[in-house]
Amino acid sequence: MHAAATRSEPLHVSLVAIPEAVVSTLSGIFDVMNAFAMMPLSGLPSQEPPFQVEIVGLKPGPLELASRVPVVVQRSVVEVDDTDIIIVPSILLGPAGWQKGLHPEIVDWFCAMHRRGALLCSACSGIFLLAETGLFDGVDTTVHFGYAHAFSATFPEVPIHPERVLVVSGRHEELITSGASMTWHDLVLYLIARHAGATAAQAVARSFALQWHQDGLAPYIVFEGRKDHGDLAIQAAQEWVATHFSVVNPVEEMIRRTGLSERTFKRRFTSATGSSPIAYVQRLRIEDAKRRLERTEASIDEISWQVGYEEPAFFRRLFKRVTGLPPGAYRRRFKIPDYARQGAREVEV
Repeated sequence: MHAAATRSEPLHVSLVAIPEAVVSTLSGIFDVMNAFAMMPLSGLPSQEPPFQVEIVGLKPGPLELASRVPVVVQRSVVEVDDTDIIIVPSILLGPAGWQKGLHPEIVDWFCAMHRRGALLCSACSGIFLLAETGLFDGVDTTVHFGYAHAFSATFPEVPIHPERVLVVSGRHEELITSGASMTWHDLVLYLIARHAGATAAQAVARSFALQWHQDGLAPYIVFEGRKDHGDLAIQAAQEWVATHFSVVNPVEEMIRRTGLSERTFKRRFTSATGSSPIAYVQRLRIEDAKRRLERTEASIDEISWQVGYEEPAFFRRLFKRVTGLPPGAYRRRFKIPDYARQGAREVEV
């Protein structure tokens, strides 16, 4: 491994640009990691920039990214013989998902740099490209929760935890992945803290108004029950319960409607959806409660009753277990602020 903390020269950061990359993540990482050279940081003494950030790719020159915005690749990876940190930004998957083998030269370069001690980092869906190295097989990782199923189907040998913000793995903590979208903030702040110190990370966070996602990503995940399983009886039950989850005893009613025995229904439902019937109902109820907390002024006790729970205390415990936040804290975080509501069209729950 590179002796990052003891070196006097800046660490070389290779930010990978490929046509599938998302410009916002790439440019954001570039600017924040260059902050030491670009702007004065309050609370930090004058110091040499700890990072030298460079955009690398297959060949130097203009490159149009997924959003059709061009960036300039500063050097080809074949010209980079040594680097300390490699970061693959978010990439945009097409309707067919991720196609392996699009960039074999870059994947080979990842492996070569890893052997020389480089950290391999991904922001959001960048792990799709990094996973082609095989270095993440059997290694805990994270990815955008919207891409979790696609990632597991493409790389079944890589354990994925989409609810986690940042996962640091590997024998030398050299395999680093961040989760959904803006958790590249956490990735960059982690790298700054690791190599330039906690004070430097705090100074950068203040200057850019960045926040650590310390409560994880569970509050952001929208539950969508799996429906591509092909079991028509279970699919019909799912369609019914999607609009009747708040009734009394919804599981018993689903069983009655399918005509299956209780044991057969529960076995088939769990096999098809990946959730037990009661857990599925609970997730639907909590998802509806989240929307009501975001969009209405109803009390938490009232929302508990509206989604099907007569005991608010149980609802509060369940809500926190599912989302990681108590209902009140969830409302404070996700409710649309008054300044954004002014002049906005109200949407009914």
